[in-house]
Amino acid sequence: MALAFGEIDAAMKSANNPHFKSKYADITAVIEAIKPALIKHGLFFTQHPEPSERGVTIETILHHANGDKLSLGKLYVPANKNDAQGFGSALTYARRYALVTAFGVPVEDDDGNAAARTVKRDEPRITDEQVVRVQSLLQATGIDAVNFCRVMRCKDIPDLPASRFDEAVNRLEKKLAEMAKADTNDKAKEPA
Repeated sequence: MALAFGEIDAAMKSANNPHFKSKYADITAVIEAIKPALIKHGLFFTQHPEPSERGVTIETILHHANGDKLSLGKLYVPANKNDAQGFGSALTYARRYALVTAFGVPVEDDDGNAAARTVKRDEPRITDEQVVRVQSLLQATGIDAVNFCRVMRCKDIPDLPASRFDEAVNRLEKKLAEMAKADTNDKAKEPA
């Protein structure tokens, strides 16, 4: 595993979300980032979903060609909606975040450059659909919109520059993943 970790590449943001006009590292990009290193060292993974009332729990298990296996932990992701689409999205998020966390996959991100950016007055703002996306992520994470806007240096969510949308979504999705992991850890500590 140590040898494989040294060879895992970053997952590139190559998938397009047509509704929000943004790019992200989808599950395929994450798997492509880890697969060559795992195969080279006789490793593979499986992911097992578990029933959950309000979301999805995924357990990622690392296997070796000699038959050994190791659980890399469980990750719970809440579903935003109580329907097939909501649970499908939660399952995809859980699978992706579990792999990123378990294998330490760096995801191409512009957060490091965020502080150096300045907002131009004539720069296009995010679309109404993007506003809804950010607001739903804020609600899911419990982050106060006023504080978030202060961090993103905009007056309010509709004032967020289009060029900062990916950064905003990445920050919120990262927080959601951290919350899901913490919730999973808390559930694991509960007595059976």
